[in-house]
Amino acid sequence: MDKNLIGTRTVTQIGLLVHDIETTSQAYADFFGIEKPNWFWTDTVDKAQTEYNGESSVARAKLAFFDMGSLQLELIEPDEHPSTWREHLDKHGEGPHHIAFVVDGMKEIVASMEKNGMALVQKGEYTGGRYAYMDTFKNLKIMLELLENDKK
Repeated sequence: MDKNLIGTRTVTQIGLLVHDIETTSQAYADFFGIEKPNWFWTDTVDKAQTEYNGESSVARAKLAFFDMGSLQLELIEPDEHPSTWREHLDKHGEGPHHIAFVVDGMKEIVASMEKNGMALVQKGEYTGGRYAYMDTFKNLKIMLELLENDKK
């Protein structure tokens, strides 16, 4: 396997799948003694251009973010449509889904990871950038999310 495939070692985010974003985000807010963040829906497929396993997908999710200093905690409550979120929640239940890294050169990194046996599972756009979930379970025991923000 090639080394330093993503060009960074700084974990930006941990993503957790949940059945009830309201209850879980309140539990985290209470635990840390902070205000509960508002959740929001991911964009629709026409804007997000969501693809799951190489096919266009209308999948959406409710997201809530906790900024924890150098790391962000993301809570994800998926809708019923096929997605990495829905599949993982159905198979494994609530809990860790991914760790995320901010990268530059997303297309090249995805191609390099795929060349090294780590398939692209889901990708999409968000306001200000794009994401890609890579199947790294075999070697790393968790999915990696790549985040690429638009240059300002």
